Amino acid sequence: MKLIMLGAPGAGKGTQAKKIAEKYQIPHISTGDIFRANIKNGTELGNKAKSYMDQGHLVPDELTCDLVVDRINQEDCKNGYVLDGFPRTIPQAEALKAALDKMGETIDYAIDVEVPDENIVNRMGGRRACPGCGCTYHIEHNPPKVEDICDVCGAKLVLRDDDKPETVTKRLSVYHEQTKPLIDFYKKEGVLREVDGTQDLNDVFQAITEILGA
Repeated sequence: MKLIMLGAPGAGKGTQAKKIAEKYQIPHISTGDIFRANIKNGTELGNKAKSYMDQGHLVPDELTCDLVVDRINQEDCKNGYVLDGFPRTIPQAEALKAALDKMGETIDYAIDVEVPDENIVNRMGGRRACPGCGCTYHIEHNPPKVEDICDVCGAKLVLRDDDKPETVTKRLSVYHEQTKPLIDFYKKEGVLREVDGTQDLNDVFQAITEILGA
């Protein structure tokens, strides 16, 4: 079962990817994790990626795709995997397709978690993070027991810069410009499936398991 998770930042695709990985016993693969692992292990691809990141540049599509392909060729991916955060652009999707074609493989489903922009701005604006232990909360959906205080370590919670409305709006405009075209790409490939991401996260997961047929 080879899956790609699509959706705007804050749509909840990472949460769903983790739940899929757990239920179906397949690796949850995010490009951030791959970069970190390769850099930490000092691999050739990792050193190349690091040289771009150290200069504040984006890692080129070809190199990102090489890192992902290297990861999906590992033993734990033989029964499938769920890709989260890759591909982000049409060139990345084309590079991945070319690499999979060479391996005689295809993506089974690209699952798009659909959430309107205004929901995402409200959802992310309600997030609070603990600078002490890293726990995350939501003022509506998952509030701490004491307002603005972490349940675990007692530190004062903060609204991260990433979650501020102006930052979220900017990230959404980048998403619409670069990543949204992937929906049409995977629709043409015949593997796109859409789920309503505004529902409770367990209902979203239920909808995904119905698509996967298990």
